Amino acid sequence: MNELKEGLQLEKNIWTNKYFAVILAVIACLLWGSAFPVLKLTYAELNLRPDDVASRVLLAGARFFLASVMTFLVVKFGMKSRLSIGKKWLLPLIVLGIFQTGLQYFFFYNGIAHVSGVKSAILSSMGNFFVVLAAHFIYKNDRLNIAKVFGLLTGFLGIILVNRNPEGGGINWNFRLVGEGFMIFSGLTSTIGTFSAKKLTSNLNPVLVNAYQLLFGSLLLIAVGLPKGIQPHITFTPVFWGLLLYSAFLSATAFSIWYNLLKYNKAGEITIYRFMIPISGSLLSALLIPGERLTSGIIIALILVALGIAAVNYFGRNKATTSET
Repeated sequence: MNELKEGLQLEKNIWTNKYFAVILAVIACLLWGSAFPVLKLTYAELNLRPDDVASRVLLAGARFFLASVMTFLVVKFGMKSRLSIGKKWLLPLIVLGIFQTGLQYFFFYNGIAHVSGVKSAILSSMGNFFVVLAAHFIYKNDRLNIAKVFGLLTGFLGIILVNRNPEGGGINWNFRLVGEGFMIFSGLTSTIGTFSAKKLTSNLNPVLVNAYQLLFGSLLLIAVGLPKGIQPHITFTPVFWGLLLYSAFLSATAFSIWYNLLKYNKAGEITIYRFMIPISGSLLSALLIPGERLTSGIIIALILVALGIAAVNYFGRNKATTSET
């Protein structure tokens, strides 16, 4: 019993160590950031049309099913842990999978088809601010304060700025539900998943939680896309298979890291590291996707979004207590 307690305490000390947490959080966010150009390149490789919803949803389902298999293998053979869970956890894991993988990536995969990689990377950061707002109502020690309000306003200003019309010099308010709207919905469903995951990882192995939520979410995506199936004109090239395998790997790795961080750290404060996602996503999109570039407006928007996330999660920390109740 003492050995078990010592092991758990050691694990907690590792995941709450600020240097270890920063390194792994940055790795996870870099992996997530790379998803934007990788997905755009995958669409181009498959020559997917903007209206081909079924193929994109099936592609998402295949990616996350493969990611779930990878994660289960890590739990079984890498961590030498059991894959079984109690019946009482089945429904919560299904709900988590629906929001964290199913709905989030239904909106993400279809939204990014209508928005540039750079712009989608910035719009997706809305989820960070939703987490902070929700934490104010869920946790007694994670309330809004002046620094957090400043961060929220700064971040939202950056998101508005990225919609600036460079030709007309004003804001482009031609908001498309299936484009910008879906990217924001993706952030909203991700927020729900964040709090569900934090609750589950306090009782279960975070990596196993990730495996099950990826599985259930992928099955939902496959069920939605399967009736129409893949269009006959689509061919699967070696480049596509490489991109798919990398996408599955980044999901399995990034979510597993993030769930461990959520288990031992505050949900409202661990998001400080997520400022790397829009930055890395925008930079990689500009570097890898033909025709995309970083304009002065986008650079300013990135700075504002990153500043907003940092202000919300660092300067706005509540230090009165350490428990989230």
